[in-house]
Amino acid sequence: MSPSQIIVLATPFFLLLIAVELAVGYRRQRNTYRLADAISSISLGMLSQTSAVFTRLLRIGIYTALFEHVALWRNDAFWTSLPGWLLALVFYDFCYYWLHRMGHESAVLWAAHAVHHQSQDYNLSTALRQTSSGALLGWVFYVPMALAGVPPLVFAVVALVDLLYQFWVHTEQVGRLGWFDRWFCSPSNHRVHHAVNDPYIDKNYGGILIVWDRIFGTFKDEDPHEKCVYGTRGLLGSWDPLWANAQVYAGLAHDSWHARSWPDKLRVWIKPPGWRPPDVAQRFPRPAFSMSQAQQRYQPPMSRAVQWFALVQFAMLLGGVAVFLWQADAAPLTHSAIWFAVLLVAQWSLGAVMQGRIGMLMALMLQSAALATATSALGLTQWHLLFKPLTIVIAIILIAIEANKERTSGQFGSKSRFFMAAALAGSLAGDVFLMLPGLFIPGLVSFLVAHLFYVVLFKVGLQWFPHRGALAVTLGVGTAMYAFLWVGGLPPALRLPVAAYVLVIALMAAQAIGRATVLRDAPSRMVAAGAVFFMLSDSLLATNRFVSPLPMAQVWVLATYYAAQALIVGGWLARPDAPMPNAPPRTQPPQHAPGPLARP
Repeated sequence: MSPSQIIVLATPFFLLLIAVELAVGYRRQRNTYRLADAISSISLGMLSQTSAVFTRLLRIGIYTALFEHVALWRNDAFWTSLPGWLLALVFYDFCYYWLHRMGHESAVLWAAHAVHHQSQDYNLSTALRQTSSGALLGWVFYVPMALAGVPPLVFAVVALVDLLYQFWVHTEQVGRLGWFDRWFCSPSNHRVHHAVNDPYIDKNYGGILIVWDRIFGTFKDEDPHEKCVYGTRGLLGSWDPLWANAQVYAGLAHDSWHARSWPDKLRVWIKPPGWRPPDVAQRFPRPAFSMSQAQQRYQPPMSRAVQWFALVQFAMLLGGVAVFLWQADAAPLTHSAIWFAVLLVAQWSLGAVMQGRIGMLMALMLQSAALATATSALGLTQWHLLFKPLTIVIAIILIAIEANKERTSGQFGSKSRFFMAAALAGSLAGDVFLMLPGLFIPGLVSFLVAHLFYVVLFKVGLQWFPHRGALAVTLGVGTAMYAFLWVGGLPPALRLPVAAYVLVIALMAAQAIGRATVLRDAPSRMVAAGAVFFMLSDSLLATNRFVSPLPMAQVWVLATYYAAQALIVGGWLARPDAPMPNAPPRTQPPQHAPGPLARP
């Protein structure tokens, strides 16, 4: 049984203990849970486990190679005896102490470990909040175990034991435990570790044993007069699982890029977290840490409907991740990558809904698009026949609902409603035709009509092609693509229809880009990006059909197609005169719709 399958079997016990802690908290009137935060933490744990399928080489493969070729002492019989198992567990915990400690003392290691500390709550769901990038460098700290000849199986088992032990210490419902606190990592000791208070910062690194901290001078007892405040000193302020993993890396990359000194560009990554080159700190100042700000919890408002949506989506995600992990070791890597992408889209969109960046229907559109892409790429025809049209149907419903909301205010004009609905209807017809054999021409005509409506939609309120340079570039790209198809074997009967299609999509992109240059706001840039994705999707589709088959063609064609549709729909609804459902107030910066999604 693989470690991933063990995690699947352990998950019901994790959830049961979370339910018990929640019940105890309510009974004591000391509830430590918030719905969005708990879902975000567990979702990050899911992402950590699903992404680990692709980092297994770093976690186990390198260790095994070192064990096989450079181990200084080989005695498997000892390491698989009871004393050997206990020694291996202590050995692992010692190595973990130093990995954990350096994770707080070196910026690049903190960039991975920070994910675990970002929650401003402290409960058992926080224990499941794990990094997805820790394997990139973390393996280095366990090299001594390979050199000592600890077999890979023993290493994997004690690593799992050490990880599972640390689950129960993430709670505020268990107080001091007397002598146990002096020897072992306990809830009291680990609360100190997660706190950002000055007396507590960077203390108590032990995984199972707290004696390492006592030996190496990093121990701090919990003070009953100093209540722990949780989180990080650079608050995340987001439920986005991708940003949670990228936040610190992005900050380090920014500072490294802007540092004038080459040594400083390197020091940014290896110095303690928070260190910045003086010139960068001067040009890009950041506010000092404030305890009062740390105590203000990030909590965007969530309606009752959104809360129920989040719970249902979370339950479905749990099931999907369980199935993925259970069969991941036996599945082809490409299949695992496709399903991983589907789960990632679902996790991102759920976080975006809870945060108010997108509405529930937009999330369903994105998820349906991801499923349409996966089912096409994996040959699940019956499911593909469901999800492909469903994606655009959801988009049409979304437009209709939002148009109805805006009708009385006059902010969302009838022309815009008609053109957007007509463009999506043409896309839906094109999707259906392209799914059926022998109907390529009707599909091409349907998308041609859809693009014409998009051209007119993007013109609303503006002149035709306001940026001549964009027009010239898109026409040039279209001409080059058409020439490529002609030389590559475009059938004579299709040369005229394809020429018309290429011209229309180039004009659509030019109109959208021109609109973005005039309005200069995030929604119009999203729409322009969507139009560019349309050009890319159609280029991939035509290349695959008329020139040469592309590897995993359905993934790339569908992903860019659905990215185009999502960006256009999301951008159009995010206009200042048509706010997105559950969106933050207009005083906040405009938010962007998600990136690649999915088409055949």
